[in-house]
Amino acid sequence: MKLPAPPTEKSFPSALHHPRTATVIGRWLGLAVAICFLTGLFSHFQQDTPAWLHIPSRPASLYRVTQGLHVLSGTVAIPLLLAKLWTVYPKLFAKLPWPPSRKALTTALGRGSILVLVSATALELFTGFLNTLQWYPWPFPFKQTHYALAWIIVGALLVHLAVKLPLILTHWRRTPADRAPIADSLPPAITGLTRRGLFRTVAGAATLVGITSVGQSVPALGPIAVLAPRKPNVGPQGLPINRTARDAGVSGIDADWRFTITGLRQLSYTLDELRQLPQSRSDLPIVCVEGWSQGARWQGIRIRLSGAPPGSRVRVVSMEKGGFYATSELPPEFADDPLTLLALRLNGAELALDHGFPARIIAPNRPGVLQTKWVHHLEVIS
Repeated sequence: MKLPAPPTEKSFPSALHHPRTATVIGRWLGLAVAICFLTGLFSHFQQDTPAWLHIPSRPASLYRVTQGLHVLSGTVAIPLLLAKLWTVYPKLFAKLPWPPSRKALTTALGRGSILVLVSATALELFTGFLNTLQWYPWPFPFKQTHYALAWIIVGALLVHLAVKLPLILTHWRRTPADRAPIADSLPPAITGLTRRGLFRTVAGAATLVGITSVGQSVPALGPIAVLAPRKPNVGPQGLPINRTARDAGVSGIDADWRFTITGLRQLSYTLDELRQLPQSRSDLPIVCVEGWSQGARWQGIRIRLSGAPPGSRVRVVSMEKGGFYATSELPPEFADDPLTLLALRLNGAELALDHGFPARIIAPNRPGVLQTKWVHHLEVIS
């Protein structure tokens, strides 16, 4: 019995697999990946700020915008990546030129870059999506792996663009041939679908995914955010909770609890004494790296009035037992900002234990993981 011949690139005659189709969808995917990479880089540097980089405290809601865009662009990239893969998968069945030549080397390099690019991008989007659900079924650290994969994607993408640049430039602009409908000789299941129809379908799917998920960052779209993993206004005092006091090993405070400040001078306060200090109000959002954000009204003591002289860095220490963010650091521009508070109250009421009672940090343009909860000590670093 004769076995059927293995498929070749010509076994997939649909014009939907045309380089023009791949170029257009690739542009959309490239834009989404670029936005996701740049906003993700900003988020990473917020948490691990290199010495040469200055991150300002204003605009106060800048991180809310950038992180919302980061999660939105990553989510939208999922259907775009699937569409892109569908348009180019027949290339998997193309034979490498033989005997070995410059063309064969270029083809092999292009396929290798695609393999790395697709694998890294798929893993990046998959782990990023699970991060929005706060589910980590892997043994490796998410933040460091996510950051490393981003650079692998950029490197593979640059190699891929260098190899495919002539083809991309050829099909960057629409030609008269691209306006023609698909040939009638194509299989009936796809006859009548034009590239424009495919583009509309892909764009519609990406837009629908975006609109139904971005409500966790944009309150106006909250009611239709059926794909958003969090409702940002649901939780004690109108805010969600990512890490509870129980998870952090914090059960409250006893009668002899004191808040301390060390550095140029030593200060110590009971909770009642903290409440007697001059109180300020800041209307600032909590912005989670998972993408959700929610505005809130905070009341407490300005950091620069709590014993930290202007221009000093402040290390913040939590009562949390262990965890990656049991301590954080406020650079001078954040510690000096009048919006930065040692917050004692949230939305008109005393902080709930899960929101950081007795005191927490709230600062403008900062990730939620750095808005340290259950604060009991500040160290002023000159």
